[in-house]
Amino acid sequence: MSSTPAVTPTPKLSDDDVQAIDRLRDAYHRLTTELGRVIVGQKDTIEQLAICLFARRHALLMGVPGLAKTLLVSKLAETMSLKFSRIQFTPDLMPMDITGTDILQDAANGRREFEFVQGPVFANIVLADEINRAPPKTQAAMLEAMQEHRVTVLGKIFHLEAPFMVLATQNPVEQEGTYPLHEAQLDRFMSLIELDYPDEDEEIQIARTTTGDDLPELVHLMTGQQIIQHQNLVRRVPVPDHIYTFCARLVRKTRPGGKTAPEWLKPLVAWGAGPRAVQNLILGAKSRAALYGSYMVRLEDVQHVAAAVLTHRIITTFAAQAERVTAKAIVKRLVEETTETL
Repeated sequence: MSSTPAVTPTPKLSDDDVQAIDRLRDAYHRLTTELGRVIVGQKDTIEQLAICLFARRHALLMGVPGLAKTLLVSKLAETMSLKFSRIQFTPDLMPMDITGTDILQDAANGRREFEFVQGPVFANIVLADEINRAPPKTQAAMLEAMQEHRVTVLGKIFHLEAPFMVLATQNPVEQEGTYPLHEAQLDRFMSLIELDYPDEDEEIQIARTTTGDDLPELVHLMTGQQIIQHQNLVRRVPVPDHIYTFCARLVRKTRPGGKTAPEWLKPLVAWGAGPRAVQNLILGAKSRAALYGSYMVRLEDVQHVAAAVLTHRIITTFAAQAERVTAKAIVKRLVEETTETL
C-alpha cells in the first residue's frame, strides 16, 4: 500500500511580525529615496546590498574604478547609523593591519603593559577594497571575521559587534599582481553584485551632482539595534515547500557530475554550487520578500536573487570561455528551465 508524503503546512506570521514587515518595507523605501540624493542610478545595486544586509550576509562588488562603490557603501552606513571602515588591500598588508594587535603602553601604576588596539575590521560595515590584492594569509584573517564574526590575535579571541557586514570589491579588468579568491572564499559571499557603467542621462546627472557643492548629509533612518531586529524578522518569513524544492533543484542542476544536470551544461561547467547556495537563495528570497512587504516568499523573489547568489559559485570550463558563455548566462537558462518544470 503506497502512501504519499505529507505536505508540511507553511507557517504564518504573527500579527506583530506582519506589522514589522510593513515597517521594514517603509524603511526600505525611505532608504532608497535617501541614498538617491547622493547616488545616481544603481537601484539594483542598492537593492542587492539591502538584501544582503538584512539577510545577515556579505557581498562581493565587482566593477571598474569610478562607479562610486566606496561612496555607496559609506552612505549606506551613514543612513543606518553604523560604524564604517575602509581597508585598502595591498600586497604588503598583514593580518594585524586588519585585526589589530597588542601594543606596549605605559600603565597607571608606572609599569608597561600590553594593550590591544583594535584594527579597522572592528566596525559594522567594512569595505574591503580590492580584496584580491592581498596575500592569502591576510585574506584568511578577513575570512575568519566574515565566517565567525570574531578575530583571533596572539591566541586571544575578540568578538565583533553586530550587525557586521563585509563588502569586498574586485576590479574585473586589472588582474596583474593579484591573489584571486579561491572557491572556498568566494562561497562565503552571499551575492556577487556587478556594477555597470551608467547610461547617458545618469552620467550627466553624476557630473552635475559631484562638481558643485559638497554632497548633502543623509538622514539616519535606523539604529544598529533596529537592523538586528529586522534581520531576525527576515529569518521568520515563511517559505512554501515548493520554493524549497525549486531552490534545491536549481542548485543541483549546476553540478555537471549530478544526475539532474542538463546535457548542454556538462561541457560548460567544471564545478557547480554547493549546499550553501541553497541556504543563500532562501535567505536572499526571504530578505527581498520582506523588503517589498510580502508576508511569504514568492517564486519571483528566488528568481530575482538567483544570478547574484549563483554566478560566482559556478566555475566554467575553457570551452565555455572560448564560446564566451558566462556563468550568469548559464544561471539564467537554468532558472528558466527549472521554472518550467516546477
